Amino acid sequence: MLSKKLRIATVFSGIGAFEHALKKDNIPYEIVFACDNGERELSTSYEEIMNYASENNLSDEELSKYVKSLYDSTGKENRMKTSYFANYDISEDRWYEDIRFINGKKYTNKVDIFVGGSPCQSFSNMGRRKGLEDARGTLFYNYAKLIDEIKPKVFIYENVPGMLNHDGGDTWKRIKEIFINLNYKCYDAILNGIDYGIPQRRNRLFVVGFKKDRSFSFPKATKLQTTLFDYLEENAAVRHYLGQKGFEFVTNPKYRGRAVVNNEIIRTQKANQQFNWNGDFVFEEYDKIKDRVDVLKRAYVGTWNGKKGVIRQLTYRECYRLMGFDDSYDYTKVSNLWRYRQAGNSIIVNVLEAIMSEIMKVEDFNE
Repeated sequence: MLSKKLRIATVFSGIGAFEHALKKDNIPYEIVFACDNGERELSTSYEEIMNYASENNLSDEELSKYVKSLYDSTGKENRMKTSYFANYDISEDRWYEDIRFINGKKYTNKVDIFVGGSPCQSFSNMGRRKGLEDARGTLFYNYAKLIDEIKPKVFIYENVPGMLNHDGGDTWKRIKEIFINLNYKCYDAILNGIDYGIPQRRNRLFVVGFKKDRSFSFPKATKLQTTLFDYLEENAAVRHYLGQKGFEFVTNPKYRGRAVVNNEIIRTQKANQQFNWNGDFVFEEYDKIKDRVDVLKRAYVGTWNGKKGVIRQLTYRECYRLMGFDDSYDYTKVSNLWRYRQAGNSIIVNVLEAIMSEIMKVEDFNE
């Protein structure tokens, strides 16, 4: 039982899947800091920014403000930040736009759990010295460097399973060596959403590291008790219904690699889901919508599997439910495209809940 709030920090924070997992399980927590650049890019290089900071003797706070101003000058909204601030208790001074410019030393021993999952670009540049310098030039380097500086009690790292095979498996071998060289006891496993209560086939690699020597086991798989249909809204908004071209596309066996209809277990949600008829779709029989004039004006009524009806996208709320977010989550502060994109790029909350449950069994955060 926790006698204090769990101190958490996240990078590549996205829409806060880990934070939502704690909220769902009523685990008290406070956010030390969070970070996400919102899929924006700077034209100013890392070296140019650091040279400017050095020449002007910027403090950590001043550097953070300067980096934020550079991102603001792109004219693009940080939509990850917009969604994150709409749902979690965080102030501007605890939010970073770019992991590369976080000084983790100011947070040494001030974080209980550090969570993130770096993109795996540029790993082929990694050397063979088996140390942290091997990863320089990659965002994984910044993640590992922060572990080294912050020294959290526990870290959780998430990535796609393809990381295991990158560069013939050499990348993963060296990443594991870096974690171990940071003096953390590490455990890794691939976990699938369907094994933790969500009808979605979504495999992800997880690494859990402990500062102290702990005997940890990943959560055991459980039998799936639900299907897609348990997560559907009763009356979907009319905007989600397909016209004739969309109906014919998603029901064409030729395009099953892109679109499927009424699968009880959905495929992996993606950033571009529901656009260009990509992803999982729902068939509704005619009797269900025959009295909805708005739907009949918009949707194409066709035949699928010998039944008359209409087809629609998954709604925004349904996509978030299928990632483990409960209905308290507010996705409304961003545009329609980004609502789907942010759900598809997130981590299944139920998996994080299960991992956290096992961590709590072996780690004493009251120490």
